[in-house]
Amino acid sequence: MDKKSLLVAAALQVVEQQGETGFSTRAVCAIANVTAPTLYHHFGSADGLLSAAITEAFAQFLMSKKAEPFSADPVVALRQGWDNYVRFAAERPRLYAAMAVRVLQGATIPAADAGRALLVERLAAIEADGHLAMDVEAAADLIWSSAHAASTLYVLAPERQPDPTVVTTLRERAVQSICNPIESEKPT
Repeated sequence: MDKKSLLVAAALQVVEQQGETGFSTRAVCAIANVTAPTLYHHFGSADGLLSAAITEAFAQFLMSKKAEPFSADPVVALRQGWDNYVRFAAERPRLYAAMAVRVLQGATIPAADAGRALLVERLAAIEADGHLAMDVEAAADLIWSSAHAASTLYVLAPERQPDPTVVTTLRERAVQSICNPIESEKPT
């Protein structure tokens, strides 16, 4: 592994262990076994390295979404994607928090945009089946915000797992909000 990749991997490790507020170039350099000038040569600043690490985290997240087998049923696939998103946050809460902050601050991260495109693609499939109750972009906002809300439960108290019923309810209410009832589910 080259020094640049070592530094990014070390930065990810520090963010996962300490969170963004505990991020330090000294810790990164110690883990990567390089000197500060090497770090600054490759990234220019601590924020440059942190941005590269967050970009890599989004790439890892996107890879996990693409690697998972999804149902041919677009609504089931939507639920699976939602669960994948929340699981990533549950497994890596400090890293997820740093990633979310970057997105909320308006950073342009290609893998984050590609993740949103996957969500829109799934919603377009639901729309093509005639089951989407609103505009695709509005549905994407609703689904993303519900997944983010559920993920935040893991970030706020990483030592305490949220009630699974709360997480499932967030997902199901979001899905119900964007989908028209399927004929077999309509009351008679």
